[in-house]
Amino acid sequence: MKRYPFAIILTILLWSISLTTKAQNYFIDGYHGGVWGHYPLNYTTFISDMLDKNPFWKLNLEIEPVTWDVVKINDPTGYQRFKKHVEDQSIDGRIEFVNPSYGQAYLFNIQGESVIRQLEIGMAKIRQHFPTASFESYSSEEPCFTSALPQILKSFGYKYAALKNPNTMWGGYTTAFGDELVNWTGPDGSTLLTVPRYESEQFKTGSTWQTVAWNNDPMYLKAARAQGIQNPIGMCIQDAGWKNGPWLGQPKNFKYTTWKDYIANTADHSKAKTWNFTQENVQVSLVWGSQILQQLAQNTRKAENKIIVAEKLNAINSIYDNGVRKTGDFKAAWQNLLLAEHHDSWIVPYNIVDKVKKSNWADQVKVWTDNSNQITDSLLATNGFPKNITEGNQIRVYNTTAQKRKELVAVSLMDKTSHNTQIYDPKGYLIASQKVTQNDGSTALLFEAEVNPIGYNSYSLKSGGGSRELNAKSGHKANKMGLTEADGKLIISTDLYRIIINPAKGGIIESLKGTALNNKEFVKENKYFNEMKGYFYADSLWQSSANQAAKVTVVDNGPLQIKLKIEGTVGEHTFTQYLCLQKGDERIQVQTTMDWKGNPGIGENYMQKGGWKQEDLKKAFYNDKFKFRAIFPLNLKKQKLYKNAGFDVLESKLTNTYYSTWDSIKNNIIVDWVDVSDENENFGMALITDHTTSYQHDENGILGLTLQYSGMGLWGRNYSIKGPSTYNYTLVPHANNWENANVWNKSVAVNEPFHVVKTSEKAVGSGSLITLSNNHLEISSIQMENNAMLVRVFNPSKEFASSDVTIGINTKNASLIELNNTIIQKLPITKLSGNKTSVKLNLTPFGIRTIKLDL
Repeated sequence: MKRYPFAIILTILLWSISLTTKAQNYFIDGYHGGVWGHYPLNYTTFISDMLDKNPFWKLNLEIEPVTWDVVKINDPTGYQRFKKHVEDQSIDGRIEFVNPSYGQAYLFNIQGESVIRQLEIGMAKIRQHFPTASFESYSSEEPCFTSALPQILKSFGYKYAALKNPNTMWGGYTTAFGDELVNWTGPDGSTLLTVPRYESEQFKTGSTWQTVAWNNDPMYLKAARAQGIQNPIGMCIQDAGWKNGPWLGQPKNFKYTTWKDYIANTADHSKAKTWNFTQENVQVSLVWGSQILQQLAQNTRKAENKIIVAEKLNAINSIYDNGVRKTGDFKAAWQNLLLAEHHDSWIVPYNIVDKVKKSNWADQVKVWTDNSNQITDSLLATNGFPKNITEGNQIRVYNTTAQKRKELVAVSLMDKTSHNTQIYDPKGYLIASQKVTQNDGSTALLFEAEVNPIGYNSYSLKSGGGSRELNAKSGHKANKMGLTEADGKLIISTDLYRIIINPAKGGIIESLKGTALNNKEFVKENKYFNEMKGYFYADSLWQSSANQAAKVTVVDNGPLQIKLKIEGTVGEHTFTQYLCLQKGDERIQVQTTMDWKGNPGIGENYMQKGGWKQEDLKKAFYNDKFKFRAIFPLNLKKQKLYKNAGFDVLESKLTNTYYSTWDSIKNNIIVDWVDVSDENENFGMALITDHTTSYQHDENGILGLTLQYSGMGLWGRNYSIKGPSTYNYTLVPHANNWENANVWNKSVAVNEPFHVVKTSEKAVGSGSLITLSNNHLEISSIQMENNAMLVRVFNPSKEFASSDVTIGINTKNASLIELNNTIIQKLPITKLSGNKTSVKLNLTPFGIRTIKLDL
């Protein structure tokens, strides 16, 4: 062995250590966009040219996956050259796909199942073009984040993430937290090694869309090192179409990298803090209450609910219709919906996307959601779901939720003049029913249906008397419901509530007592509940629905349903509101249509300065205090507020939801519901909406729902009112907290109402495809794939949950699988009587599990 002097050995050792510990700056570059956002013809050739010209350059891509379909045809040479660059997906590769989301959705504004399909269908499309593509790091140029992502991403095989979006923050940003790395921890406890927006990463002065990390500003790098970050990294994922090439040019004091290379090989793992990330760490804002955004959100939610219901209906009929397996190709319906959820549609709804038709994003969303609905309807029709209900038919009532439900369902009648139509249960007993007038003026027969989970029950619709009349044996007796009048006020009495409506004050609710809840009064004393109020700045006036008397008409007053029609005014603008209560139903349903006169300005009277850059920190559309709102003063002391997001429920830590500047944004978003309870959680009130918007809550115990804003929005655009606006929401008073009251599944039931179809005379009886022994769990989706069924179960609870899962069909094999289809474990199957099988399922709090059943 050759010997060296000790001094030389020491010098070599110190030199090698200095190489490995030398401080280095890094930068994330890449492209963002696609054919629907921005992706010029032959741009793939440009990217390939730049890669060849700049061997030091690395790219992080979030390109709409459908873009590659177009590129393959329109730029075939560039496409083939780019494929060569993509082939190397190793840690040293130059290209990483960081966001495969099919429609580049924000994610914080959609339901959990849509988040999964965005990634699942997007990855499949990318791999169709680039078979070697791997997905290890999640990152986005926009704030496309939601709290449940760690669980979802890990199940798809992701290892890393980044929560920065330093050059596109008009729509918001995440909370600054931690330093080089954090363990991003979701509500279920899943963790993902993540680069956060550093605690030292400040907003850029004079900007309302940037932090100082957008170009590795020297002050940013200095502050990061002062914080103890040895390897600071900046980021700008450029808009596809920009012709800069490498964003910061030739690297001098930094290195271009991919997220997976940086996190795996460079960043310091040893100091990663645990970050229990909640939805309120996603601090985002859009022009909530604007008519264009409201209608867009309603269209996407309707299609979202419809396709999830349709997949479940397809699975039920696939098993129970003579054993004919109906896979049902819902992919095209999903693809249309996922594109409709594109973040650009939410933040720039007025931007033109079709120059020939001169249609904007909102117009295109309507096209996509209509397409999705039509595809879904055609698949259901193919699988035996005709639309029209006529007398003399057998009908099936389907329940697509995981809970057995007993609630009222309306069967639309073709013949409005028929007064003798009656409904009979499967045993031939007459069921109490009521003719009702629906909001569109059509006639329906209302009756109480009882349907098992993920199943159906059959009923007969006939004219005249039946073989067995209504009696105690039927179990379907009607309870007393009624309306009375006293002192000019209407008093609604149901088996659950006593509600006082005051027409002199615009039809507001003066009192709401839960007669089945120890007679609890939910309305704060001397306050107007369900009042609509806002600031009309052109008139410099606060206008309220309670300022003028309203005309109240009784639409239905029977043993099963009471419905009022309230016609009033807000200033010069008229409204029509329907208030509906049903026997045995905790839900108080409200639908309001405002018939706006012209385009009133509604909101704070403040005109921010700056064109597209919007440098003025203060913006009128941030301030919900001045927007037109539905207001609910709650008689609940020291209130707590909980709200849902995709596969998550969190307790709000906000003192109030109000803010007015870009650098003070709060997460005040209602996805499906918010729930307010008293400090001891003895009583609560849930508010459920039909679309994502903003809510209000403050120290005074006032809950509010944003209905309308009209004025300047992002980039100086006037968000105007054109025609009527319709708002739908549901109020659910309850005992205990949101969890014990099962608010999550009450909201699911609103999204997934009973589905009624005509069947053949032979299609009688009932069935239940899947039953869970734990009544608090949700079955978020069921998919038929060849000879298998995929069942996704979610635990909307802060507690661990276990459940027997009973399947109403013989099952050969059962496995727990990840979202990327890898098997976690085989599940033992218990054979039950009646050709049924059962498996055991355990779920963490807010955990998602997918069961694959081989049939």
